[in-house]
Amino acid sequence: MNKKLLVVESPTKVKTISKFLGKDFVIKASKGHVKDLPENSLGVDVTNNFKPTYITIKGKEKVIKEIRDAAAKVDEIYLAPDPDREGEAIAWHIAEEIRKKVKDKPIKRAVFHEITKRAVEDAINNPRDLDENLFNAQQARRILDRLVGYNLSPLLWEKVKRGLSAGRVQSVAVKIICEREKKIREFVPEEYWTVTALLKASTPPEITARLSKIEGKKAEIKSEEEVKVILSDLESSDFVVEKVEKKEVKRNPPPPFITSTLQQEASRRFGYSAKKTMMIAQRLYEGVDLGPYGTVGLITYMRTDSVRIADEAVSMVRDFIREKYGEEFLPSSPNKFKNKNAAQDAHEAIRPTSMDYPPDSIEQYLDKDSFRLYRLIWERFVASQMPPARYDQHTITIRAGKYTFTATGKKLIFPGFLKVYREQEEENGEMIFPEVKVGEKLDVLKITPEQHFTKPPPRFNEGTLVRELEEKGIGRPSTYATIISTIQERGYVRKEKNFLVPTDLGFLITELLDKSFPDIMNEKFTAEMEERLDLIEEGKRDWVEDLREFYSKFERDLERAREEMKNIKKEGVEVTDEECPVCGAKLVVRYGRYGKFLACSRYPECKYTRPLPEEIEYSDEKCPVCGSRLIIKRGKGGVRYLACERYPKCNYTAPYSLKIKCPQCGEGEIVERVTGKGKIFYSCSRYPECKFALWDEPVDHPCPSCGYPILVKKKGRGKSYYYQCPSCNSRFKRDEIEGKEDSESS
Repeated sequence: MNKKLLVVESPTKVKTISKFLGKDFVIKASKGHVKDLPENSLGVDVTNNFKPTYITIKGKEKVIKEIRDAAAKVDEIYLAPDPDREGEAIAWHIAEEIRKKVKDKPIKRAVFHEITKRAVEDAINNPRDLDENLFNAQQARRILDRLVGYNLSPLLWEKVKRGLSAGRVQSVAVKIICEREKKIREFVPEEYWTVTALLKASTPPEITARLSKIEGKKAEIKSEEEVKVILSDLESSDFVVEKVEKKEVKRNPPPPFITSTLQQEASRRFGYSAKKTMMIAQRLYEGVDLGPYGTVGLITYMRTDSVRIADEAVSMVRDFIREKYGEEFLPSSPNKFKNKNAAQDAHEAIRPTSMDYPPDSIEQYLDKDSFRLYRLIWERFVASQMPPARYDQHTITIRAGKYTFTATGKKLIFPGFLKVYREQEEENGEMIFPEVKVGEKLDVLKITPEQHFTKPPPRFNEGTLVRELEEKGIGRPSTYATIISTIQERGYVRKEKNFLVPTDLGFLITELLDKSFPDIMNEKFTAEMEERLDLIEEGKRDWVEDLREFYSKFERDLERAREEMKNIKKEGVEVTDEECPVCGAKLVVRYGRYGKFLACSRYPECKYTRPLPEEIEYSDEKCPVCGSRLIIKRGKGGVRYLACERYPKCNYTAPYSLKIKCPQCGEGEIVERVTGKGKIFYSCSRYPECKFALWDEPVDHPCPSCGYPILVKKKGRGKSYYYQCPSCNSRFKRDEIEGKEDSESS
């Protein structure tokens, strides 16, 4: 019998794929990467063509042995990690390990973008060789990020404080947020006015028209004095219909989701973080237990920047539309969409793998978040192959002396794709006008002037930041979620009412790096590096030459920064006018573990310190006593807790909730607490009714091995960390849980 080995990444995939393949197949999971650069050394020989030193990741020795042993007992070997650069690197390293024991068997790469019987069998029947260019593109990114992170982070430890990190992409993301915040702070509002007329024709309904032109030029009203002149003129003016225009307009359906648009829409609709969106999508892709249907991979691969749809999928959804909505909702030919820039057309857009599982039919098998995201993907995909929505647009131009008023409205005459999917709720609104003729005089019911002020650009939320990064070519689909979570974890950015706000530390680090490393902090340079990685993948550039070109300039900047970068530890952020009460020297502002504080400029000779007024970080919750906002404070041991902003008038406090359901009782939420000795722990909010407690920070992610509702974050060596299941004690590397995201190393 011809036995075959198939190696995938996650145990969930093993469960899903097992039902497709017969007993001839042995299926093993690598559980993510098996080899990586060492944690405590650079691991790159910059003098020897940037040769990397890969080591087996701690805890993966057993996984590698199982794969090797299985490979020795089969006739055919197929490696099927995810279809991207990271997946190719995983396959490459697994192949290296297998060849140490099995030298006489060919190793093939099986690539599928959805976990369905047809896709998996087709990938195995049509395998390819391992792609060295694809591997080199991933390797170049990993080494590039290691060179930057491993050198910049210690520099920041020396100049600012320990525990900081810098990365090739994350630092640019922080800079973008800081620059937006500067524009907001520097913004000076400008006054402007609008004038609206409520008019009556010979037949109802009434017409609401806005002043659009004055003497044929765009109306720009800057002051109340100008408004008074206009109102005075209009008192003696007749309002006469000058032009009536009717036309049909169309609104085309949006393309199916790619990674960035899915993250943006999930953020806008549900308030999901990019990280949460990708975690849910990963589960939908790998497979969900649908009861009598078994374990089913519900969506295609979720890390993609291509809007292409396979012909088979187009045929599948067109049959569904015809049967459910009728021929009028089916275009004569399939809708096609163009990719932006150098999107990887080998990938597909994010779509359902089958039309056999409408969201409502499987809702009982999905948790709330999974159902909402699956339904969003389903509806967007179906809508993408439906006809445009059609409107009757009605525009009336009205003359009143030298003033021109315009009224525009539209009425939906055919919903098209809007029958399934609406991007904006305001599309429900319509404005209907009466039938009027050119030359008809209208009665004036009311003229309303209104004062306005220009507004500053809005702060970024996670969705709009993803859009900004995508538009600027910074990062790739697989990197957005980790970039955003990392800059928050490092304390460079905080969330305030769902918006991303740079901290003082974020401003400081951006200023220091921008001055010393202009290339790394340059948006265009970062985007060009991404393009070079794409060309390496295509075999059009040499990865060693690109690294050599980058590193020669970076090394010079690094040496200069070591000499010239301002030493915040010694000098402080700024010198204040206050004197030290101990020795009389000036006090300076310094950074500590939990933010800024005042310290004597003669430190370490004088060790006087004093807290600064804490930076206010608002919670989304309101005080149950007085209704004011709650703020997040830190108490003994650094534990977070909630307090009323009206303290001491209202002294309400409460534990800080992580918004994770207690896995033991299912009713309470896990909150952050502190022991009498100042050690932070996590417990159920229903204590003492529920005595669930953990020492390690919990994460809202089910265990891939046993399905337990949460994992905990465990510290590794240095600043590294990994995840562990509190129930079965299985360990998982960061990229297995957070996704194969940005590989920046500190």
